Amino acid sequence: MLDRIDKLLNGVTMYRLVLYFLIVLLIAAVLFGQLNILPYSPISIIFSTAVILIVSILTNKICVSVFKSQPNTESTYITALILSLIITPALPSQISAMPLLIWAAILAITSKYIIAIKNKHVFNPVAFAVATTALTIGGAASWWVGGNLPMMAFVVLGGLLIVRKVNKSSMVISFLSVAILTVALTYSGDIASNVSQLLLHTPLFFFAFVMLTEPLTTPPTRSLEIIYGAMVGFLFSPAIHIGTLYSTPELALVVGNIFSYIVSPKEKLILKLKDRKRIGTGIYEFTFKPAKKLRFKPGQYMEWTLAHGRSDDRGSRRYFTLASSPTESALRLGVKFYDYPSSFKNNLLSLVPGEEIMAGQLAGDFTMPKNKKIGLVFIAGGIGITPFRSMIKYLSDSGDKRSVTLLYANHTASEVVYSDVFREAEDKIGLRTIYTLTDKTSIPAGWEGSTGRIDTEMIKHHVPDYQHKTFYISGTYKMVADTKATLQTMKIPTRQIKTDFFPGFS
Repeated sequence: MLDRIDKLLNGVTMYRLVLYFLIVLLIAAVLFGQLNILPYSPISIIFSTAVILIVSILTNKICVSVFKSQPNTESTYITALILSLIITPALPSQISAMPLLIWAAILAITSKYIIAIKNKHVFNPVAFAVATTALTIGGAASWWVGGNLPMMAFVVLGGLLIVRKVNKSSMVISFLSVAILTVALTYSGDIASNVSQLLLHTPLFFFAFVMLTEPLTTPPTRSLEIIYGAMVGFLFSPAIHIGTLYSTPELALVVGNIFSYIVSPKEKLILKLKDRKRIGTGIYEFTFKPAKKLRFKPGQYMEWTLAHGRSDDRGSRRYFTLASSPTESALRLGVKFYDYPSSFKNNLLSLVPGEEIMAGQLAGDFTMPKNKKIGLVFIAGGIGITPFRSMIKYLSDSGDKRSVTLLYANHTASEVVYSDVFREAEDKIGLRTIYTLTDKTSIPAGWEGSTGRIDTEMIKHHVPDYQHKTFYISGTYKMVADTKATLQTMKIPTRQIKTDFFPGFS
């Protein structure tokens, strides 16, 4: 069942999944309103959504023009729909409700451009908007979508898909655990009743699954994400206050965003393409020249945004691991192009030197341990080689002679890339590289590598002291899951297995 879910999720980007989820919630709310299951009429839900959408789209067009920025229509839609789901729906006749709808939309969109440092916005746009409207015009968000039992099944099921897609379960669990514990300890009366009220009649789950996981305002590593989740979870409790200022969901997130900004990389980069070349069957390397050198750890990834017309349902943003080493001046991407590529990849492939792409949200825990005595085994499947190219090039350039074995699997020999980097590392730092081809019908004459998938027998043969190694696995979701399962059957402790995060190959 989970394999089917992951296969489905792999075909859609995180942002597009969130957009679809929000649309489903609004459709469900309209239907429930028509059936009098919700206290809001379909007209009020549709009207409020239309007002917020129109204002958000117009505001974004103005901001793009003023700030000479790349448009991101998908992000605008998501922001607008979230606002529609947390601000109480209003009928056209309710003129007094219009300032809140309009002002919240304007604040949310402009905050992405104005409350930003080095092209990186500081606050979750929705949280900032509704916190500001509460302080300026007294119009507060009711978070109506989260506190309604009829909507709970949609919120939880769709939210769990988002959490699985973005791989933020640790952060969400941290948030939920601390939020529940805080309510249990800070409210008088029956603990079970208080916790039940929190779970069933507050926006706890919508907040956790949609607001908390917004990637541009979350910390870059899992340990910091857990701290972030716990901090916001503690502040989520309405009992937390400073004097007469009581915490609200939006204020809790705004405070958490400040922490996240302090501990996160601070900028987005506008990068110009320097070179593009084909390095394997269906594989291209893109080289970008940043205005200044980017500081990162080998194995980390960034979010890449390429605005383009007629974007398909996979959107205009992708996560790609940096194939370059911190020792190199240019930034490199290794990208695999499958059959029927997305509009993003088609436009990426059509870039010519001098054209621009935006990169930001540097993050990732798939990095080498600080202890240089730990023996490492890198297991790569196909384009999953990119983080290992970064790590190995770094080790080679810095003369760091760790014990490293690379097991690199491809379907055919023509898909093997970066072998020049690995040969250099073999000479400089003693890297051991084992290539294997899984398509046994197309083994080239004179092939000196292995054949077949990376299984227990192959690992034991090439890494006889495997019990004492730390394994890094990168590739498709299935390849990573299968290899991890293989290592677990070999009694490799979970702490000695690290997997890369690939939210989609489309």
